[in-house]
Amino acid sequence: MAETAQLTRHIESYVASSSTPSHQAASLDAIGLLIKTNALTLEALVIGLDMYLTSTDAVIRSRGILLLAEVLTRIHSKYLNSETIHSLVVFFKERMADWQAVRGALVGCLALIKRKSVVGMVTGSDAKAIAQSFLLHLQVQSLGQYDRKLCFELIECLLQHHADAVASLEEDLVFGICEAIDAEKDPECLLLAFHIVESLAHIYPDPSGLLASFAKDIFDILEPYYPIHFTHPTGGETHVQRDDLSRTLMHAFSSTPVFEPFVIPLLLEKLSSSLLSAKIDSLQYLRVCSVKYGSERIAKYAKTIWSSLKDTVNTYLGEPDLSFTLAPIDGIDFPKNGVVIEALSLLQELIVQNSSQLISLIIDDEDVNFIINNISSYEIYDTISAQEKKKLHAIGRILYITAKTSIPSCNAVFQSLLSRMMDNLGYSAINADGLQNGGIFTSQTVNFGFLYLCIELLGGCRELVTLSEEKHGTYCTILHSFSAVLFNAFGSVLAVSAGRCPRDLDIYIGVKGLLILAMFHLDVFPIPKSTFENILKKFMSIIIEDFDKTVLWNSTLKALFHIGSFVQNFSDSEKAMSYRRFVVDKIMELLLRDDIALPFSLKVEALSDIGMTGMKNMLTILQGLEGAIIANLSEVYVHKSLKSFETAVQLLECYSCKLLPWIHENGGAENFVVQFAVEIWSQAGNCMDFNSPFEEKGLLDAMMTAMKVSVGCCSVESQNVIIQKAYSILLSHTNFQLNEVERLPLTLGKYDISLRDEGILLLFTSVTIALRPKTHIPNIRGLLHLFIITLPRGFVPVAQALGSMVNKLISKSNDTENSGEFTLEEALDIIFNTKIQFSSTNMLQRCNGSSNGSEMVLTDFCLGMTNDRLLQTNAICGLSWIGKGLLLRGHEKIKDITMIFTECLISDRKSSLPLIEGSHENTEEQKWDPLARKCAADAFHVLMSDAEVCLNRKFHASIRPLYKQRFFSSMMPIFLHLISRSDSSLSRSLLLRAFAHVISDTPLIVILSEAKKLIPVLLDCLSILTEDIQDKDILYGLLLVLSGMLTEKNGQEAVIENAHIIINGLIKLVDYPHKTLVRETAIQCLVALSELPHVRIYPLRTQVLRVIPKCLDDTKRSVRNEAVKCRQAWASIASSRSLQL
Repeated sequence: MAETAQLTRHIESYVASSSTPSHQAASLDAIGLLIKTNALTLEALVIGLDMYLTSTDAVIRSRGILLLAEVLTRIHSKYLNSETIHSLVVFFKERMADWQAVRGALVGCLALIKRKSVVGMVTGSDAKAIAQSFLLHLQVQSLGQYDRKLCFELIECLLQHHADAVASLEEDLVFGICEAIDAEKDPECLLLAFHIVESLAHIYPDPSGLLASFAKDIFDILEPYYPIHFTHPTGGETHVQRDDLSRTLMHAFSSTPVFEPFVIPLLLEKLSSSLLSAKIDSLQYLRVCSVKYGSERIAKYAKTIWSSLKDTVNTYLGEPDLSFTLAPIDGIDFPKNGVVIEALSLLQELIVQNSSQLISLIIDDEDVNFIINNISSYEIYDTISAQEKKKLHAIGRILYITAKTSIPSCNAVFQSLLSRMMDNLGYSAINADGLQNGGIFTSQTVNFGFLYLCIELLGGCRELVTLSEEKHGTYCTILHSFSAVLFNAFGSVLAVSAGRCPRDLDIYIGVKGLLILAMFHLDVFPIPKSTFENILKKFMSIIIEDFDKTVLWNSTLKALFHIGSFVQNFSDSEKAMSYRRFVVDKIMELLLRDDIALPFSLKVEALSDIGMTGMKNMLTILQGLEGAIIANLSEVYVHKSLKSFETAVQLLECYSCKLLPWIHENGGAENFVVQFAVEIWSQAGNCMDFNSPFEEKGLLDAMMTAMKVSVGCCSVESQNVIIQKAYSILLSHTNFQLNEVERLPLTLGKYDISLRDEGILLLFTSVTIALRPKTHIPNIRGLLHLFIITLPRGFVPVAQALGSMVNKLISKSNDTENSGEFTLEEALDIIFNTKIQFSSTNMLQRCNGSSNGSEMVLTDFCLGMTNDRLLQTNAICGLSWIGKGLLLRGHEKIKDITMIFTECLISDRKSSLPLIEGSHENTEEQKWDPLARKCAADAFHVLMSDAEVCLNRKFHASIRPLYKQRFFSSMMPIFLHLISRSDSSLSRSLLLRAFAHVISDTPLIVILSEAKKLIPVLLDCLSILTEDIQDKDILYGLLLVLSGMLTEKNGQEAVIENAHIIINGLIKLVDYPHKTLVRETAIQCLVALSELPHVRIYPLRTQVLRVIPKCLDDTKRSVRNEAVKCRQAWASIASSRSLQL
């Protein structure tokens, strides 16, 4: 009874005229759930609906029928027996005669037709009965859009799921479908209608059968839709796109060959349309239809199609990119054009389908023969007329496609056209033999047209060889016989003499031609080995001798790189061995020889590019590079050779910046990287006995970078090897006594660090910075004490090493206690609680607070308790890097560190300390040094910025997600409070500087939520930072933040409230002299402000319009352009306001 009551309630809710669509949907879902859970049977539902299904009220009857139909769609996975399905079919097909209930009938029939066999499906006879009722009772085009769509869906389902059953309806079915789709305009309905035509062709596939008699009628219905001109409003309810309609119409046209007499003439006619989309569609349709209709039907149109294709390519093909980028490798690079792409795709398909006919048309074509016969007249590109250039480019593209399509087509164009070009230019077989034996053309005997067409033919041929399974053909024999001619022809245009330097166009043609010749597939190898080696020799001679010809040299190096990358795919081939012999080995020889004029920087560039052609070549290069670096380092240490110093720096930079990243990306050379790092340490240990080995800091920086990047690329096992070697050198070759250094207190003045010790220490820090968290660091306690005692001396890498260590050490836990591993807590205890003792000869002693006599900890340095401002600055800088390591991992200790920096910013107290020896100040009292306090402000930049040299993903830092957001949220209230209460101009400026660093490096989405509070302070920052030229980058960063606030919706409210002060602040920056980007961004911000409500900005227009004209005379064009936009935007505000008034 409960289910019956529920059913009655749901039925009444659905049928009621006052029911909303959402209430109706809820009722349907509820009834469907009752049936699916067997709480209600379908028979019970039909009984409950009896009075509604048979009501004389058309509205109630139609709703009742639709309710039953919609329920059927919701129980599509519920099993129904055949009797039930048959009864439902009979009911719904009869309802098609009831025009007022037709929607329910269509939905019901559609739900039944879509059912699958496993849950009970409609039989063939029932499907046929539905189709017959549909054809008998429904006039589709008289229905509304949604009902028409249901009609088309029903027809489509009948054709797809019950094709055999409905096929027996024959003429009635085809005629009914034609009547249904005729004059249809709705995009969604048309999409289904085109599918129906395609399905109809599959049901009646016989070209001479039933469909043939209706072909003209169906085509007449479809023809008005071509080409698709889709004008449905954007953003409407339909999701159909023009391309969808065009594609389905194309499939309908190509669905059966019986449409060929009507479709092909239509497409050829539309090919002459001035509408580009129509041209592209016609070419696409022709390509698809030619495949589906077959070669016999298309053959009679071949001549017409060829003529149209040739004219289309000639008309729409743009100017080729004859530059030295050498991309793509095969053929010439042209601007992308949809018409040309489709035209060439059609040509390729026609050649595949009917090769002999199309090839004959191409070879016998009047324009093709005109170009071939007059090839000798196209000697210089600039002298060719514009019309003939276009024709040359078009014929070249066509020959490229012909050569790449098939073996027969490639054979034909090589045998006919290439041979004829050779004969026309006088390159007979005798000449070819002579050139094979060492002859060479002069540059004047080779013309552009010949070389251009050769590149297109060779490019197509090479692509064919690469993609085709069948490699050999007549073209191989022809190419082999003329390889020497082609080599000398291309090589001759690259010849450099006292009176001649090749033009850029000649360089492109010559290098591109030789490149393609050298890169044929090894299974074919249509050019002799000697020709391949001659190409390599030619290129290497340019690399060695013509280095002053920048374009030629760079193009040649790129070509050698492409050849090397190609032959490395076949590492044991003759080509690969020849490449290693004539290129790789020669490059290594150049590196070691001083009697060659090639500048060393170019040697290094060539070395890196050739190395990156493959792992085998890279290993060869690396071995030679290692030897050269070690040899030059020895020269630097032993003989103080300035030349060796410069050489070593360049080699190390090449290794760090080019080769190591490539190795890391491609893998497979870690053993060498470890060996190289260990060898550098051995060299450092062996040579450190000489005096002042690190006087030239550039070499030390290069060594540190190379070491750091090398270690960063290695696994934990490899890093353990390197760190052990580094520690042994640090222990045995310096005066640092790491066992003594652990004894407290430490004496800062005890170690007068020599240049040798400094160099080894800094090199060691570069290893430490790049270690992985699980790598074992030997004697970590001793190293921490050593770093602490050397930190106040201003060694930034030492601070970065400390930051990296605290970032990667594991935190204290039960597991670490049992394992005895060194923990982060122990490291922090050493860093912050180690007391350092000062020598009275160079340090003054102070007893204050936690300091005991002359002993102080690191934080005492930061707070200036030594009264040595240099030590204070160095300590603050060091502490900032330690803090960064802790901040990245989200450690609570960062709060204490930031409080130390904050205290430095706000402290204006005086010190009663006596002056350090040698100080220039004579007052007994001394204020905090402004430089040290500025360093404390800049420490926030270290904390928040993304570092390149350490503490990043590349060097395996532990980075907690959203660390910047959390730091911003914790610091902003503190900064805003201190800034508002600061009564000292210096403290306020420093606090604003620190605030600027934090906000500049915080993600914008976090800043927007606090925009109201931040904008006034941000504008104060902009005002303060304009005073010093060194602050220009901070100023630009703040402007970017402000720009984000202006353009994001979340910041609009705060911007509107502060529009007045924002505009006043920006006006002061439009003529900022020290950075163009500041001026440009300030003006862009003013443009953005012009979009605000007029009531807020109209009173300020005169100020803006008064200052912007000055920017129109700015020295930078980008600023002038932005000024024009700004003036127009603000002038339009004034004019629109006048119109409103």
